[in-house]
Amino acid sequence: MEEPASMQPPGRYAEGFTLRTVAGAFFVGFIMMPGAIYMGLIAGVTMGAAAEWVTIILFSELARRSFAPLTRQEIYLIYYIAGGLAGAVGGAMLAGGPFGQLVWHQYLVQSQAAAGFGIADQVPGWVSPPPGSEALTGRSFLHRAWIPPMAVLAASLVLSRVEWFTLGYILFRVTSDVERLPFPLAPVAAQGATALAEGDDGRGGWRWRVFSVGMGIGLLFGAVYLGLPALTGLIASDPIALLPIPWIDLTRTTESFLPAAPLGLATDLGLVLVGTVLPFWIVVGSFAAAMVHSLGSPVLYHLGALPHWRPGMDTILTNFSNDVDVWMSVYIGAGVAVGLIGVGHVIVTLRRSRGTGERGRLGQAPPGRGDFPLWLAAGGYVLSTLAMVGLCLLLLEDDEFPLVFLLLFGFLLTPAISYVNARMAGLTGQPISFPMIREGAFILSGYRGVDIWFVPIPYADHGRRAQLFREVELTGTRFTSILKAELLLLPLSLVCGFLFWSLIWRMGPIPSPAFQYAQTWWHLIALRQCLWYSATLGGESLFEEAIKAEWIFGGFAFAGGTFGLLSLLRLPVALIYGFVRGLPGLPHLLIPEMVGALMARYWLEKRFGTARWRRYAPVLLAGYACGMGLVGMSAVAVALISKSVTQLLY
Repeated sequence: MEEPASMQPPGRYAEGFTLRTVAGAFFVGFIMMPGAIYMGLIAGVTMGAAAEWVTIILFSELARRSFAPLTRQEIYLIYYIAGGLAGAVGGAMLAGGPFGQLVWHQYLVQSQAAAGFGIADQVPGWVSPPPGSEALTGRSFLHRAWIPPMAVLAASLVLSRVEWFTLGYILFRVTSDVERLPFPLAPVAAQGATALAEGDDGRGGWRWRVFSVGMGIGLLFGAVYLGLPALTGLIASDPIALLPIPWIDLTRTTESFLPAAPLGLATDLGLVLVGTVLPFWIVVGSFAAAMVHSLGSPVLYHLGALPHWRPGMDTILTNFSNDVDVWMSVYIGAGVAVGLIGVGHVIVTLRRSRGTGERGRLGQAPPGRGDFPLWLAAGGYVLSTLAMVGLCLLLLEDDEFPLVFLLLFGFLLTPAISYVNARMAGLTGQPISFPMIREGAFILSGYRGVDIWFVPIPYADHGRRAQLFREVELTGTRFTSILKAELLLLPLSLVCGFLFWSLIWRMGPIPSPAFQYAQTWWHLIALRQCLWYSATLGGESLFEEAIKAEWIFGGFAFAGGTFGLLSLLRLPVALIYGFVRGLPGLPHLLIPEMVGALMARYWLEKRFGTARWRRYAPVLLAGYACGMGLVGMSAVAVALISKSVTQLLY
């Protein structure tokens, strides 16, 4: 059976790394990155999509008016670079390059969570300067105490990039060139990233209109949500916020009749739009999990299963105390069940696909695609992994952590898990997760100390990188363009990250009332991380209280049983995946998502048609992110200028 046209790579390939894409990279690094950092700290909003769209639109229009429109390959590479520089990662929403990790670590060592668990003075100096250091009190990276953390960060970044690029390329060659897997989601990403190459000719014009509507909504909402507190924070110790960031906390209000229930409502309109984009049953499952967590906690409290909760606790402390007593064990059990379900799905899929389709030869590659010798990719992976293992041994400074664990992570687990998820991406577009492998290895190894949690263990899932190379192939971009882009991204992200994180950190402590999202949310993240870190301290710890076999088994049985029941009744099994996604979440964030999902399914899809709305939704969300991003960039520009002026001596 012939593949659809959208699934076939082009007949010729072109270079996407040009002076115009380099200019786009510098535009994102020096113009968009400070706004991305600021928005992540103040509102927990990512600017990845906004940076991609703004940069592509700006450079497309400049090129078109110069009678030299951007090529599809240039547009895709700008999209790739912008996402890499301005995207945010993790629940802490740390955008702006790798220096955000150092800012997180400086908070962690000074946090109440680290002090409470007794790990503040045990965090090694190559992670962060110790509490009380001039490097922390002076809020400056220009201190010799930051040299070891920055050196370790730079080394791990270089090695991890070599690792993912080489292994990702090998997996692509195996799954795409040899096994001929279809990669069903790769054409969607490739076409979305290069949609503007069509021009405004009736085929792509609707994108501009929908994007403009979303941008208008983002500008109006962002002015109230971000602009007002950011600007008033320059003249007042407590910024004025018409809408509390990140949520309205109702936990203390409802504790008289719903004790131990973390309740509230997030105030970010973007969550509603996210709900219109996510698969409906995933959102329903997540919402159901949040309700079970919040409304089930009062029942557990009355049964005496939540002894750590006390009246007067806010959302963060309530959620954490409930995790310690019950819910962390439930997360683990349910996560293991979903991981095993995923493994079973892989086995079934492999059996069904065995012997079907034409298989290619590994040695063959289309001419002009920019392929690399496989021996070079394999050698690069082996050398980078060995270097990562050596770096870990150097940082640990002893032989307490068995070398065999590091070698198994680098040369067995990472390739195996990456290959499984590369095949999943090639067959279904959906990855699977293998929970608690890293954490379990640390605990079972018998290691004592917290150093092991911070070393760059060579363990990662690079399966999704196979789909990245497929996307690059479908856009007709040479693979050498991605290599050149990575060689530019690393130094640019380090330089711009150092510059803008330093400036924003000088404005005030991070977190602080000026950065409201970080002030509220980072505490919970720190509590959860420190709970895991305490597992390798030795002696009695709160972690031992949090691990309860009966609740782990209950979570496992519930997730596995529900999956079997849904499969038997031919109901959407996405419900159980959404349920596991929502268990550790807060209803504050998932209620707006549910509102958006209901609006999309029962109003917007009927008004515009299901197919049309599903094309509109991601573009509308990108426009909204763009509007919020413009407000964030304006706010950070005013804040940086104001702080710079007030610090002058004349």
